[in-house]
Amino acid sequence: MFSFLKQNPAKRLKKQHSMLLEQAMHAQRNGDIRTYSRLTAEAEEVFKQIQHLGTSNA
Repeated sequence: MFSFLKQNPAKRLKKQHSMLLEQAMHAQRNGDIRTYSRLTAEAEEVFKQIQHLGTSNA
């Protein structure tokens, strides 16, 4: 009935993914390669969750 009020988990994950990539870019520009690697790995995990949601909804 009120399905338009439900949160879209894929949308939230995409926003988190882009935010992590942006933070990683800034860390790389500042020369903090360790933080860049950690944030990139986190972004990759979030991307895998997005793909999993996409395949389960299809």
